[in-house]
Amino acid sequence: MNRPAALPVAQLDQVENNPREVEAFVQLFNEVPVRDLVRNLTVAVETFEIAGRSFPLTLNDRSEAPNCYICCPSSAYIDYAIDETRNFVSSPLLQKTMRMLIGLCAPLVRMSGLDHQVQVNNWLYSTNPVPLLDRNAVAAMRDDLTARFPDRAVLIRSLNEIADPSTIAALKAEGFRMLAARQIYIFAGDGSAMTNDMKRDRKRLPTTPFEQVGNGDFTEADYARAEALYRMLYLDKYTPLNPHYTARYIGETHRRGILQLAGLRRPGGELVAVAALSQNGRTLTQPIVGYDTGLRVSEGLYRMMMALAQDHAMAHSLFFNMSAGAAAFKRLRGAVATVEYNAVYAAHLPRRQRMAVRIMEFVLAKIGIPLLRRFEL
Repeated sequence: MNRPAALPVAQLDQVENNPREVEAFVQLFNEVPVRDLVRNLTVAVETFEIAGRSFPLTLNDRSEAPNCYICCPSSAYIDYAIDETRNFVSSPLLQKTMRMLIGLCAPLVRMSGLDHQVQVNNWLYSTNPVPLLDRNAVAAMRDDLTARFPDRAVLIRSLNEIADPSTIAALKAEGFRMLAARQIYIFAGDGSAMTNDMKRDRKRLPTTPFEQVGNGDFTEADYARAEALYRMLYLDKYTPLNPHYTARYIGETHRRGILQLAGLRRPGGELVAVAALSQNGRTLTQPIVGYDTGLRVSEGLYRMMMALAQDHAMAHSLFFNMSAGAAAFKRLRGAVATVEYNAVYAAHLPRRQRMAVRIMEFVLAKIGIPLLRRFEL
Protein backbone atom coordinates (compact mmCIF):
# COMPACT_ATOMS: atom_id res chain seq x y z
CA MET A 1 0.00 0.00 0.00
CA ASN A 2 1.24 3.49 -0.81
CA ARG A 3 2.39 5.81 1.92
CA PRO A 4 -0.20 8.44 2.91
CA ALA A 5 0.16 11.82 1.28
CA ALA A 6 1.64 14.70 3.21
CA LEU A 7 -0.72 17.05 5.00
CA PRO A 8 -1.66 20.37 3.37
CA VAL A 9 0.83 23.19 3.93
CA ALA A 10 -1.85 25.11 5.87
CA GLN A 11 -1.78 22.37 8.51
CA LEU A 12 1.98 22.48 9.05
CA ASP A 13 1.89 25.43 11.44
CA GLN A 14 -0.21 23.45 13.94
CA VAL A 15 2.82 21.68 15.32
CA GLU A 16 3.17 22.90 18.90
CA ASN A 17 1.52 21.97 22.17
CA ASN A 18 -1.15 24.30 23.43
CA PRO A 19 0.46 25.82 26.59
CA ARG A 20 -2.94 26.00 28.32
CA GLU A 21 -3.48 22.27 27.79
CA VAL A 22 0.01 21.51 29.10
CA GLU A 23 -0.68 23.63 32.17
CA ALA A 24 -4.04 21.92 32.76
CA PHE A 25 -2.51 18.47 32.40
CA VAL A 26 0.42 19.12 34.74
CA GLN A 27 -1.85 20.82 37.28
CA LEU A 28 -4.15 17.79 37.28
CA PHE A 29 -1.33 15.38 38.09
CA ASN A 30 -0.03 17.66 40.80
CA GLU A 31 -3.43 18.16 42.42
CA VAL A 32 -4.63 14.55 42.34
CA PRO A 33 -2.59 11.49 43.43
CA VAL A 34 -1.35 9.64 40.34
CA ARG A 35 -2.79 6.32 41.49
CA ASP A 36 -6.26 7.93 41.62
CA LEU A 37 -5.90 8.76 37.93
CA VAL A 38 -3.92 5.82 36.49
CA ARG A 39 -3.96 2.90 38.93
CA ASN A 40 -0.88 1.08 37.61
CA LEU A 41 1.41 4.09 37.40
CA THR A 42 3.84 5.93 39.68
CA VAL A 43 5.37 9.06 38.18
CA ALA A 44 6.14 12.74 38.77
CA VAL A 45 4.79 15.26 36.24
CA GLU A 46 6.02 18.79 35.63
CA THR A 47 6.09 21.47 32.93
CA PHE A 48 9.13 21.75 30.69
CA GLU A 49 9.62 24.98 28.76
CA ILE A 50 12.37 25.28 26.17
CA ALA A 51 12.92 27.37 23.04
CA GLY A 52 9.63 29.19 23.66
CA ARG A 53 7.67 25.93 23.73
CA SER A 54 5.90 23.98 26.45
CA PHE A 55 5.83 20.22 27.12
CA PRO A 56 4.65 17.90 29.90
CA LEU A 57 7.66 16.16 31.46
CA THR A 58 7.65 12.93 33.47
CA LEU A 59 10.25 11.45 35.81
CA ASN A 60 10.19 7.92 37.15
CA ASP A 61 12.25 4.93 38.22
CA ARG A 62 11.58 1.18 37.99
CA SER A 63 11.96 0.89 41.77
CA GLU A 64 8.81 3.00 42.10
CA ALA A 65 6.26 0.24 41.51
CA PRO A 66 3.79 -0.23 40.00
CA ASN A 67 4.83 1.25 36.71
CA CYS A 68 3.06 0.98 33.39
CA TYR A 69 4.98 0.80 30.11
CA ILE A 70 4.04 4.39 29.24
CA CYS A 71 6.84 5.44 31.61
CA CYS A 72 8.82 2.23 31.94
CA PRO A 73 10.68 0.72 28.95
CA SER A 74 11.42 -2.54 30.75
CA SER A 75 7.67 -3.08 31.10
CA ALA A 76 7.29 -2.45 27.36
CA TYR A 77 10.23 -4.51 26.11
CA ILE A 78 9.99 -7.37 28.62
CA ASP A 79 6.62 -7.66 30.41
CA TYR A 80 4.43 -6.52 27.52
CA ALA A 81 6.49 -8.45 24.97
CA ILE A 82 6.08 -11.66 26.97
CA ASP A 83 2.36 -11.04 27.21
CA GLU A 84 2.19 -10.58 23.43
CA THR A 85 3.48 -14.13 22.90
CA ARG A 86 -0.06 -15.32 23.63
CA ASN A 87 -0.70 -14.39 19.98
CA PHE A 88 1.45 -17.38 19.03
CA VAL A 89 -0.70 -19.86 20.92
CA SER A 90 -1.31 -21.83 17.70
CA SER A 91 2.41 -22.56 17.66
CA PRO A 92 3.60 -23.55 21.15
CA LEU A 93 7.15 -23.94 19.88
CA LEU A 94 7.22 -20.39 18.51
CA GLN A 95 5.69 -19.07 21.73
CA LYS A 96 8.33 -20.85 23.80
CA THR A 97 11.12 -19.61 21.52
CA MET A 98 9.93 -16.01 21.71
CA ARG A 99 9.69 -16.12 25.50
CA MET A 100 13.23 -17.48 25.67
CA LEU A 101 14.57 -14.71 23.40
CA ILE A 102 12.82 -12.04 25.45
CA GLY A 103 14.21 -13.55 28.64
CA LEU A 104 17.72 -13.41 27.19
CA CYS A 105 17.25 -9.71 26.41
CA ALA A 106 15.93 -8.81 29.87
CA PRO A 107 19.40 -8.28 31.45
CA LEU A 108 20.33 -5.99 28.53
CA VAL A 109 17.23 -3.84 29.05
CA ARG A 110 17.95 -3.60 32.77
CA MET A 111 21.57 -2.71 32.05
CA SER A 112 20.46 0.18 29.85
CA GLY A 113 18.93 1.91 32.87
CA LEU A 114 16.18 3.37 30.68
CA ASP A 115 13.60 3.05 33.45
CA HIS A 116 15.46 5.81 35.30
CA GLN A 117 14.36 8.42 32.81
CA VAL A 118 13.09 11.86 32.05
CA GLN A 119 10.49 11.75 29.29
CA VAL A 120 9.62 14.77 27.16
CA ASN A 121 6.09 15.42 25.90
CA ASN A 122 4.64 12.53 27.87
CA TRP A 123 0.86 12.90 28.08
CA LEU A 124 0.69 9.43 29.67
CA TYR A 125 -1.19 7.92 26.74
CA SER A 126 -0.28 4.56 25.23
CA THR A 127 0.03 6.38 21.90
CA ASN A 128 1.71 9.70 22.58
CA PRO A 129 2.26 11.80 19.40
CA VAL A 130 5.08 14.33 19.27
CA PRO A 131 4.85 17.92 17.95
CA LEU A 132 7.29 18.93 15.22
CA LEU A 133 10.85 19.38 16.54
CA ASP A 134 13.75 20.90 14.58
CA ARG A 135 17.45 20.49 15.36
CA ASN A 136 17.66 23.73 17.36
CA ALA A 137 14.78 22.70 19.61
CA VAL A 138 16.18 19.18 20.03
CA ALA A 139 19.65 20.46 20.89
CA ALA A 140 18.30 22.95 23.44
CA MET A 141 16.10 20.27 24.99
CA ARG A 142 18.94 17.75 25.16
CA ASP A 143 21.43 20.19 26.69
CA ASP A 144 18.98 21.45 29.31
CA LEU A 145 17.78 18.02 30.43
CA THR A 146 21.19 16.33 30.56
CA ALA A 147 22.45 19.23 32.69
CA ARG A 148 19.48 19.03 35.07
CA PHE A 149 19.26 15.23 35.15
CA PRO A 150 22.78 13.91 34.49
CA ASP A 151 21.93 10.39 35.71
CA ARG A 152 18.72 9.92 33.69
CA ALA A 153 18.16 8.81 30.11
CA VAL A 154 16.17 11.28 27.99
CA LEU A 155 13.23 9.70 26.14
CA ILE A 156 10.58 10.69 23.62
CA ARG A 157 7.96 8.09 22.67
CA SER A 158 5.59 7.44 19.77
CA LEU A 159 7.60 8.55 16.74
CA ASN A 160 7.01 7.13 13.27
CA GLU A 161 8.30 7.80 9.76
CA ILE A 162 4.88 8.71 8.34
CA ALA A 163 3.94 11.51 10.75
CA ASP A 164 7.38 12.45 12.12
CA PRO A 165 10.12 12.08 9.45
CA SER A 166 11.71 15.50 10.02
CA THR A 167 11.54 15.19 13.81
CA ILE A 168 13.22 11.77 13.67
CA ALA A 169 15.94 13.20 11.41
CA ALA A 170 16.53 16.07 13.85
CA LEU A 171 16.71 13.71 16.83
CA LYS A 172 19.19 11.41 15.07
CA ALA A 173 21.36 14.37 14.06
CA GLU A 174 21.56 15.44 17.72
CA GLY A 175 22.60 12.03 19.02
CA PHE A 176 19.32 10.31 19.86
CA ARG A 177 19.02 6.59 19.12
CA MET A 178 15.84 5.07 17.71
CA LEU A 179 14.57 1.97 19.53
CA ALA A 180 11.79 0.17 17.66
CA ALA A 181 8.73 -0.31 19.89
CA ARG A 182 5.81 -1.77 17.92
CA GLN A 183 3.98 -1.70 14.60
CA ILE A 184 1.17 0.85 14.41
CA TYR A 185 -1.36 1.92 11.80
CA ILE A 186 -1.72 5.46 10.44
CA PHE A 187 -4.75 6.77 8.60
CA ALA A 188 -4.15 10.00 6.66
CA GLY A 189 -7.19 12.25 6.69
CA ASP A 190 -6.16 13.91 3.44
CA GLY A 191 -9.33 13.53 1.43
CA SER A 192 -8.57 10.08 0.02
CA ALA A 193 -11.54 8.03 -1.16
CA MET A 194 -13.25 5.88 1.48
CA THR A 195 -12.77 2.14 1.37
CA ASN A 196 -15.80 -0.15 1.15
CA ASP A 197 -15.46 -1.02 4.85
CA MET A 198 -15.39 2.66 5.81
CA LYS A 199 -18.59 3.23 3.83
CA ARG A 200 -20.29 0.30 5.56
CA ASP A 201 -19.23 1.59 8.98
CA ARG A 202 -20.84 4.95 8.32
CA LYS A 203 -24.13 3.38 7.33
CA ARG A 204 -24.36 1.97 10.88
CA LEU A 205 -24.42 5.32 12.69
CA PRO A 206 -27.83 6.56 11.43
CA THR A 207 -29.42 3.13 11.82
CA THR A 208 -28.04 1.97 15.18
CA PRO A 209 -30.62 1.69 18.00
CA PHE A 210 -28.14 3.42 20.30
CA GLU A 211 -28.08 7.18 20.83
CA GLN A 212 -25.00 9.22 19.98
CA VAL A 213 -23.48 11.09 22.96
CA GLY A 214 -21.64 14.32 22.20
CA ASN A 215 -18.75 15.87 24.11
CA GLY A 216 -21.08 18.14 26.08
CA ASP A 217 -23.51 15.38 27.04
CA PHE A 218 -21.40 13.35 29.48
CA THR A 219 -22.48 13.06 33.11
CA GLU A 220 -20.72 11.90 36.29
CA ALA A 221 -22.35 8.49 35.91
CA ASP A 222 -21.00 8.30 32.36
CA TYR A 223 -17.41 8.68 33.61
CA ALA A 224 -17.74 5.58 35.79
CA ARG A 225 -19.35 3.65 32.96
CA ALA A 226 -16.61 4.82 30.57
CA GLU A 227 -13.97 3.37 32.90
CA ALA A 228 -15.86 0.06 32.95
CA LEU A 229 -16.12 -0.04 29.15
CA TYR A 230 -12.43 0.76 28.73
CA ARG A 231 -11.56 -1.95 31.25
CA MET A 232 -13.69 -4.53 29.41
CA LEU A 233 -11.72 -3.97 26.21
CA TYR A 234 -8.18 -2.96 27.09
CA LEU A 235 -7.64 -4.61 30.47
CA ASP A 236 -9.90 -7.67 30.45
CA LYS A 237 -9.89 -8.61 26.75
CA TYR A 238 -6.35 -7.48 25.88
CA THR A 239 -3.96 -7.21 28.84
CA PRO A 240 -3.93 -5.72 32.37
CA LEU A 241 -0.55 -4.22 31.46
CA ASN A 242 -2.32 -1.43 29.59
CA PRO A 243 -2.78 1.89 31.46
CA HIS A 244 -5.63 1.58 33.96
CA TYR A 245 -7.37 4.92 33.54
CA THR A 246 -9.93 5.60 36.25
CA ALA A 247 -13.33 7.29 36.19
CA ARG A 248 -11.75 10.24 37.95
CA TYR A 249 -9.08 10.50 35.24
CA ILE A 250 -11.70 10.43 32.48
CA GLY A 251 -13.84 13.01 34.27
CA GLU A 252 -11.00 15.38 35.15
CA THR A 253 -9.37 15.33 31.71
CA HIS A 254 -12.76 15.91 30.10
CA ARG A 255 -13.80 18.77 32.37
CA ARG A 256 -10.41 20.47 31.99
CA GLY A 257 -10.58 20.29 28.19
CA ILE A 258 -7.67 17.88 27.81
CA LEU A 259 -9.76 15.12 26.18
CA GLN A 260 -12.88 15.28 24.04
CA LEU A 261 -15.40 12.47 24.53
CA ALA A 262 -17.93 10.74 22.29
CA GLY A 263 -20.04 7.67 22.83
CA LEU A 264 -23.18 5.63 22.31
CA ARG A 265 -25.82 4.87 24.91
CA ARG A 266 -28.99 2.85 25.25
CA PRO A 267 -31.99 5.16 24.74
CA GLY A 268 -32.26 7.00 28.04
CA GLY A 269 -29.83 4.56 29.65
CA GLU A 270 -26.15 3.77 30.13
CA LEU A 271 -23.22 4.03 27.74
CA VAL A 272 -22.43 1.01 25.58
CA ALA A 273 -19.38 2.55 23.85
CA VAL A 274 -16.99 5.43 24.49
CA ALA A 275 -14.00 7.08 22.83
CA ALA A 276 -11.73 9.93 23.88
CA LEU A 277 -10.04 12.09 21.24
CA SER A 278 -6.74 13.91 21.63
CA GLN A 279 -5.11 16.09 18.97
CA ASN A 280 -1.41 16.80 19.28
CA GLY A 281 0.41 18.56 16.48
CA ARG A 282 -0.77 17.02 13.22
CA THR A 283 -1.92 13.75 14.78
CA LEU A 284 -5.20 12.56 16.27
CA THR A 285 -5.31 9.66 18.75
CA GLN A 286 -7.90 7.83 20.83
CA PRO A 287 -6.29 7.42 24.27
CA ILE A 288 -9.45 5.75 25.56
CA VAL A 289 -11.71 3.37 23.64
CA GLY A 290 -14.18 0.97 25.19
CA TYR A 291 -17.39 -0.87 24.52
CA ASP A 292 -19.66 -3.43 26.11
CA THR A 293 -17.95 -6.66 25.08
CA GLY A 294 -21.00 -8.60 26.25
CA LEU A 295 -23.03 -7.29 23.31
CA ARG A 296 -23.00 -8.93 19.89
CA VAL A 297 -20.11 -8.06 17.57
CA SER A 298 -22.74 -7.42 14.91
CA GLU A 299 -23.77 -4.26 16.82
CA GLY A 300 -20.62 -2.68 15.35
CA LEU A 301 -19.74 -0.61 18.43
CA TYR A 302 -15.98 -0.60 17.84
CA ARG A 303 -16.48 0.14 14.15
CA MET A 304 -18.63 3.17 14.90
CA MET A 305 -16.11 4.56 17.42
CA MET A 306 -13.35 4.25 14.81
CA ALA A 307 -15.57 5.88 12.19
CA LEU A 308 -16.18 8.90 14.43
CA ALA A 309 -12.43 9.40 14.87
CA GLN A 310 -11.67 8.93 11.17
CA ASP A 311 -14.34 11.49 10.29
CA HIS A 312 -12.72 13.97 12.68
CA ALA A 313 -9.30 13.33 11.11
CA MET A 314 -10.68 13.87 7.61
CA ALA A 315 -12.53 17.03 8.62
CA HIS A 316 -9.32 18.56 9.98
CA SER A 317 -6.72 17.01 7.60
CA LEU A 318 -4.99 15.11 10.41
CA PHE A 319 -3.11 11.88 10.66
CA PHE A 320 -5.13 9.44 12.78
CA ASN A 321 -2.77 7.18 14.71
CA MET A 322 -4.88 4.03 15.17
CA SER A 323 -2.25 2.47 17.46
CA ALA A 324 -1.25 -1.21 17.33
CA GLY A 325 -3.23 -4.42 16.89
CA ALA A 326 -6.31 -5.36 14.81
CA ALA A 327 -4.14 -5.14 11.70
CA ALA A 328 -6.63 -6.44 9.15
CA PHE A 329 -9.42 -4.25 10.51
CA LYS A 330 -7.31 -1.11 10.22
CA ARG A 331 -5.86 -1.90 6.79
CA LEU A 332 -9.38 -2.37 5.42
CA ARG A 333 -10.12 1.16 6.62
CA GLY A 334 -7.26 2.80 4.78
CA ALA A 335 -4.57 2.71 7.47
CA VAL A 336 -0.93 2.01 6.62
CA ALA A 337 1.46 0.02 8.81
CA THR A 338 4.61 1.67 10.11
CA VAL A 339 7.09 1.03 12.92
CA GLU A 340 6.88 3.20 16.04
CA TYR A 341 10.10 4.25 17.79
CA ASN A 342 11.27 5.47 21.17
CA ALA A 343 13.97 8.12 20.82
CA VAL A 344 16.64 7.76 23.51
CA TYR A 345 19.54 10.02 24.42
CA ALA A 346 22.13 8.30 26.60
CA ALA A 347 25.48 9.77 25.53
CA HIS A 348 25.88 11.47 28.92
CA LEU A 349 25.42 8.22 30.87
CA PRO A 350 28.11 5.72 31.95
CA ARG A 351 29.70 3.59 29.22
CA ARG A 352 27.90 0.42 30.38
CA GLN A 353 24.51 2.04 29.81
CA ARG A 354 25.53 3.62 26.50
CA MET A 355 26.65 0.26 25.16
CA ALA A 356 23.45 -1.43 26.30
CA VAL A 357 21.35 1.17 24.46
CA ARG A 358 23.42 0.72 21.28
CA ILE A 359 23.02 -3.05 21.43
CA MET A 360 19.28 -2.67 22.00
CA GLU A 361 19.04 -0.41 18.96
CA PHE A 362 20.89 -2.96 16.83
CA VAL A 363 18.93 -6.00 18.04
CA LEU A 364 15.59 -4.25 17.65
CA ALA A 365 16.49 -3.09 14.13
CA LYS A 366 17.80 -6.46 12.92
CA ILE A 367 15.47 -8.83 14.78
CA GLY A 368 12.69 -6.83 16.41
CA ILE A 369 11.44 -4.94 13.35
CA PRO A 370 11.24 -8.05 11.11
CA LEU A 371 9.25 -9.81 13.86
CA LEU A 372 6.94 -6.82 14.29
CA ARG A 373 6.24 -6.81 10.56
CA ARG A 374 5.92 -10.56 10.25
CA PHE A 375 3.45 -10.98 13.12
CA GLU A 376 1.89 -7.47 12.94
CA LEU A 377 2.57 -6.80 16.64
